[in-house]
Amino acid sequence: MLFSALSLKPELLENLATIGFTSMTPIQAQSLPSILNGSDVIGQGKTGSGKTAAFGLGLLNKLDVKRFRVQSLVLCPTRELADQVAQDIRTLARGIHNIKVLTLCGGVPMGRQIGSLEHGAHIIVGTPGRVLDHLERGRLSLSHLNMLVLDEADRMLEMGFQPALDAIIEQAPQQRQTLLFSATFPKQIQSVAEQILHKPVMVKVASTHEKSTIAQSFFRLEDNKERMQALRLLLLDKQPESAVVFCNTKRETQQVADELADSGFSVLALHGDLEQRDRDQTLLQFANKSACILVATDVAARGLDIDALDAVFNYHMAHDTEVYIHRIGRTGRAGSQGNAYTFYGEKDGYKMALLADHFEREITSDPLPPTTLLNNTPTAPAMVTIQIDGGKKQKLRPGDILGALTSNNGIEGTQVGKIHITDFRAYVAVDRKVMKKALAKITSDKIKSRSYRARALR
Repeated sequence: MLFSALSLKPELLENLATIGFTSMTPIQAQSLPSILNGSDVIGQGKTGSGKTAAFGLGLLNKLDVKRFRVQSLVLCPTRELADQVAQDIRTLARGIHNIKVLTLCGGVPMGRQIGSLEHGAHIIVGTPGRVLDHLERGRLSLSHLNMLVLDEADRMLEMGFQPALDAIIEQAPQQRQTLLFSATFPKQIQSVAEQILHKPVMVKVASTHEKSTIAQSFFRLEDNKERMQALRLLLLDKQPESAVVFCNTKRETQQVADELADSGFSVLALHGDLEQRDRDQTLLQFANKSACILVATDVAARGLDIDALDAVFNYHMAHDTEVYIHRIGRTGRAGSQGNAYTFYGEKDGYKMALLADHFEREITSDPLPPTTLLNNTPTAPAMVTIQIDGGKKQKLRPGDILGALTSNNGIEGTQVGKIHITDFRAYVAVDRKVMKKALAKITSDKIKSRSYRARALR
């Protein structure tokens, strides 16, 4: 189970040790030997199982840095997941000099991507639609590709990317290694796997969760009015610092978020109808602990990487058992205690029976907290995110922002949370109690001899 037992490049092993990776997760232990051996692999595992490191180490070990051509392509269903995967690969590649990882996703101006492609890359991570666009316009060539990775393949098919995937694969060399990773494995995935993989090794990591890690509670409710009241009661009773409420449709997601907001909860909605900028800000605020509740669809929540998610709520039952398991796997990660609360109705009998079979336990309805809690005031989030109208293009760095906030009778360093900088914007989380002081510090003082406008995101 040790990475040192694998035939990895010495610089990869040295870097793994520096970032604290010594033992492999089950999916890494089962898949990496076959990946390093050059075999096609199908990997099935829940969120947080470590699959990104499995294929990331595989492609980095295979990479020839001296050949400045696109040698690996990783396809993801959403921009958020692609950004996360690219960052993880860069972290794994720290020990190897001059590796270029390029992200190609929609929702980003095409001009910058065209310029980056002209300078070349070793590894492309992107969404199918944008990658195909560059291929069709002749800006991207896969003629030197030796590894193709489909990450979260089930969600790519759910989102209608099958035609784009087919077109991309048609332009990839037949002599290549193909890896397919998926949280669930419906028949459509099996069909795709049969077409594009050659004698694949199947790796499946059990997605069951021990009671000690995730406590599951179930509540029988007959209509949406009862569901909303139950959701409010549980949120007021448990007071999670970070919780995700899963809904099955975009419309339902927005409705639930709006009703919670009207009841005074700190809540954000995440679904496919949002503009990319709004999606990015929503994920940023939630990750910064600037909002306690995120209401999301399954597809939109892919790529959501929150270290400590206190609770998951299934507002409606997931379509199948595997999706349910994937949802609740977002709480109780890395061995921490998590909680999953599921609402079901009369029509969900078959789904509940499948769950009972899977967990080998009888499922009964749990009692809800007393309705007197509805008189309570919802908990405010610990942090507030401040947006600064300056970013990498203005050469702003996290240290500059931290210094500006804490210098000359400013706020304490312990009152500053995550700092995230994009090309033209910077975002910093600060303790809610000192938000006004922090905002005044940024707008009245200069950062690197320059004044910036700033505002608190609501």
